[in-house]
Amino acid sequence: MKHVAIVGIQGVPAKYGGFETLVENIIGDNCSPEVCYTVFCSAKDYSTRQDTYKGVRLNYIPFFHANGAQSTPYDILSMLKCLRGYDAVVILGVSGCIFLPVFRLLYRKRLIVNIDGLEHKRAKWGKFSKWFLRVSEAMAVRFADVIVADNKGIQDYVAETYGKKSVLIAYGGDHTQRTMTEEKQAGILRKYGVEAGNYAISVCRIEPENNSHAICEAFAKSGKNLVFVGNWNRSEYGRNLKSEYGSYDNMHLVDSVYDLDELYALRNQCECYIHGHSAGGTNPSLVEAMTFGKPIIAFDVVYNRETTENKAYYFKDCETLVSLLCQNDKTGGAMKEIASRRYTWKHIAGQYEAIY
Repeated sequence: MKHVAIVGIQGVPAKYGGFETLVENIIGDNCSPEVCYTVFCSAKDYSTRQDTYKGVRLNYIPFFHANGAQSTPYDILSMLKCLRGYDAVVILGVSGCIFLPVFRLLYRKRLIVNIDGLEHKRAKWGKFSKWFLRVSEAMAVRFADVIVADNKGIQDYVAETYGKKSVLIAYGGDHTQRTMTEEKQAGILRKYGVEAGNYAISVCRIEPENNSHAICEAFAKSGKNLVFVGNWNRSEYGRNLKSEYGSYDNMHLVDSVYDLDELYALRNQCECYIHGHSAGGTNPSLVEAMTFGKPIIAFDVVYNRETTENKAYYFKDCETLVSLLCQNDKTGGAMKEIASRRYTWKHIAGQYEAIY
């Protein structure tokens, strides 16, 4: 039996982002009986707290939220609580890895760090935050026994920048699939004001690096129908976009949807999926979309090309996106084949267990 601690996420049940979805799906039915997990969760982010979930132990950290400026002390406090009793510690993200030189003096067993998508290159951070995250990333690479990269582009970056090898483990997407009648799906589509096969969909955090502005502008120009799901009210950037484009009849700017049945229907009945992420590695939302076998139009960066094996369509700006919306694309089958071959949670869970 391997006792493994997971540090660096808001917690489970998952209700935030990609790392939370990762943990949600490597535990439970996808977990082998030889692994016993403890997941560290933010007490500030969960009003209802459980001792266990899907057979794993939950340990709540007080005082701090898991994200934003508080993520660093949150991760450090989590690390201090897993110094004893664990054969391996998995750290997801680098915000607390500035502490690793000290942690490594106290913890001598296996340490695994998933460095995420090069956080220090994200446009949303200021100069100090970018410097801090770059130093934390360097500490992660130096002190981890195993570095996990979720995309070959990240793997190449680690090799070129630090001269270190990393293990490539992506994300799964098959948790999105379910059995649902056409009638129920049609009812969900009516709620969002669209018809099957007559709209595109995009799901992301509304941030400049996800090219939300370019997507909105392209659909405003093309007149084609769009369902755009995101956290529109979280930032001034999102509120401005919603104010500018929310009145367009063909554009449905929808606040974040966490109901997996509704997301299933919206993705399953769309004409194509638009993926605007320009940063990060293998984006979970892209992998999830690929499982539906729909055409993908993704922003043209190495991470998205690696994820889709260069078999999707790629846009660089509003103009190229508009032109691609006019394509009668048949590449959805290729997306589904890649997803079933590379991005299933049973496979991903097994890859993590192999490095413990």
